[in-house]
Amino acid sequence: MSELGSIDNPVKFKDQDFDALLQKCLKSAALFSDTVFAANQSSLGIPVDPDPKKAVKWLRPKEITSNAVFVEGTMGTTDICQGQLGNCWLLAALSCLTMHPTLFVKVVPSGQSLSESYAGIFRFRFWQYGEWVEVVVDDRLPVREGRLLFSYSRATNEFWSALVEKAYAKLIGSYGSLKGGIISEGMEDFTGGIAYSLPVSSRPPRMLWRGITAALARSSLLSCFIHAASVKEIGTVTSEGLIKGHAYAITDTDKVQRTSEEVLLLRLRNPWGFVEYCGPWSDKCKDWDVIDNAQKARLELAKVEDGEFWIGIEDFCLLFNTVEMCSVNPDSMSGEASDDTATPSWTLSSHQGTWVPMCSAGGSRRYPRSFCKNPQFQMILSEKDVDDYDYGENEEGEEGDGEDDEVGVVVAPVSKTEKQGEKKKKCTVLVELLQKYRRQKDKVNFLYIAFHIYKVPPEDKPGSLDQPFFSNNSPVTRSGKYRSIRSVWRKVHLEPGSYVILASTYRPNQQGEFFLRVYTKTGNIQGFQDFPCTNNYSVMVMSKPVLPEDQFRVQKWFDEKAGSDDRVNAVQFMNLVNSVLEKDYELPLETCRQLIFGEDTGGRGRLSRVQAEKLLTSLRNLQSIFFQFDEDSSGTMSPFELSLALNAAGVECDNVVVQLLWERFGAGEQYLPFYGFVSCVARLQVLFDLFESETNPEVKDKGINAWLLKLLAV
Repeated sequence: MSELGSIDNPVKFKDQDFDALLQKCLKSAALFSDTVFAANQSSLGIPVDPDPKKAVKWLRPKEITSNAVFVEGTMGTTDICQGQLGNCWLLAALSCLTMHPTLFVKVVPSGQSLSESYAGIFRFRFWQYGEWVEVVVDDRLPVREGRLLFSYSRATNEFWSALVEKAYAKLIGSYGSLKGGIISEGMEDFTGGIAYSLPVSSRPPRMLWRGITAALARSSLLSCFIHAASVKEIGTVTSEGLIKGHAYAITDTDKVQRTSEEVLLLRLRNPWGFVEYCGPWSDKCKDWDVIDNAQKARLELAKVEDGEFWIGIEDFCLLFNTVEMCSVNPDSMSGEASDDTATPSWTLSSHQGTWVPMCSAGGSRRYPRSFCKNPQFQMILSEKDVDDYDYGENEEGEEGDGEDDEVGVVVAPVSKTEKQGEKKKKCTVLVELLQKYRRQKDKVNFLYIAFHIYKVPPEDKPGSLDQPFFSNNSPVTRSGKYRSIRSVWRKVHLEPGSYVILASTYRPNQQGEFFLRVYTKTGNIQGFQDFPCTNNYSVMVMSKPVLPEDQFRVQKWFDEKAGSDDRVNAVQFMNLVNSVLEKDYELPLETCRQLIFGEDTGGRGRLSRVQAEKLLTSLRNLQSIFFQFDEDSSGTMSPFELSLALNAAGVECDNVVVQLLWERFGAGEQYLPFYGFVSCVARLQVLFDLFESETNPEVKDKGINAWLLKLLAV
């Protein structure tokens, strides 16, 4: 069987198995009714209309029209018309998808029908952060005043596009959560590819046309839009019949011969299904009168109001601002034809991560104390590759209206001579950072995100890099300004060496999940992993000599309290420790037991004099470290402070381990007392020792991080 999450073995959304549900419905002769995404107001995610006449009914296709079909003839761009929902971004992406049958069948599996083996159940597949997910829906669709409320087909008896929209709404949370977005989201979720923006002004018209033509031939999805200067401008129609702030699908390119002139054309589609361009080469323009019928037939020129039209490339470049491209293969992102066999294939490395407030959500470089606590990922590049100039490469993409990047981050521009002369000696890397699950129910709440890439000098030891490193070094590249969109990406060429990718939100302590993927040419990448946790506790803390006064105190205590075996139990040790530590930092009995069982006591749970001296010295040193990082003298520390304090104690852990430590010993509180810090250290020492003594090669291969994550919860 294929790997779970692949297109051939997708993850079942909400554990709903299409085949099992279909057979159950066919056996019982009952149409499927989805309880997960019920036919109710919650699934709509939009306000209730106070007019009773506009109440929404949920009807199956054959209740809407008696001759309903899943697809009428063939699936095409005109099958998708936008209803009463601001989701042109999604429907434009779906229009693009219909132009590529091999990609389309991944999203809309074949063999589905409203007649054969019909049970009111359908399935669709979407890419979600590294894996394909299969979503099951019933075919009850929202209807108002006798018409589909949302997406519909120009063929009134066709329903496949409305069902795809419903499945995507279920995946995201509701129909309302589809309002407003960037077409790249839909493109990526329909293909698993990487989407990016290309400013129209960045290429001469004819070069842009060639790039778009090549990209379409490579099964890239393309769309375009006109920037709206303000919110009020969104949806306004220009004198040329074009809509500002609205996503159009680019569905084809072609050219016609007008006398001695060759005219390069693009075919666009408005997801509304109406309101068309009315300038040169539009459907009813007289420019077509001088074009022979054979050329018009090849272009399938249709003078009907279906939202689809042709436009000359020069006019396109004057009227539109941005082209959005989505390519399944990074090689397709060039937008230019090339010999694929001459270029090494790509290797994909990916990682799921989280930003946890007070722990691994350190914010931008404007917050130097916490910036280093953001998730860090090691990347080692070894082999140089050969790569020709690509569209979009080394560009930071669309700046948008996001907040500026932090002060002091300056990425040196790469000169053309350096690009042409030096690039072939470097390693090609494409990085994309996507934030997850920010569309929920009736709202969209994207965080401002970015990533930075730093080169790690050979003299720096492996491990999570600290505040001084980031304060003293500038990134070699970054994704651009922090932007409030789902994903940011950049393609760069880097010298062989060791690098760290740091993913962050603009402000610290913002909760979020993310997906990071890195494409490199085969052979380039040796490692892309979490930094291994390290333990130098014995050197940093335990190696310090016992103070004479502590030695005297222990000897006296043992003389008075120890049993016949010259050992003390947990209660006696607790009293000894708390007679030395400051009152606000005293240890409870359970922490003392934990410390004792971290020692080799022969299973007796009682300490010898030497062990007691050693532990007492360690506790004094831990208290000094705690004082150092308890900056507000509150007697507690935050997760940020915990990580720094652990580092000072010689224990270096990645953010995921620190987060789990906090969950285990912080008990859900925002701050950790001294005894909690001691428990963290004690538990880690036991687990590090157990890992060292482990002989199972499979365990060793998985590494210390996996070991800690597995056993910290025990």
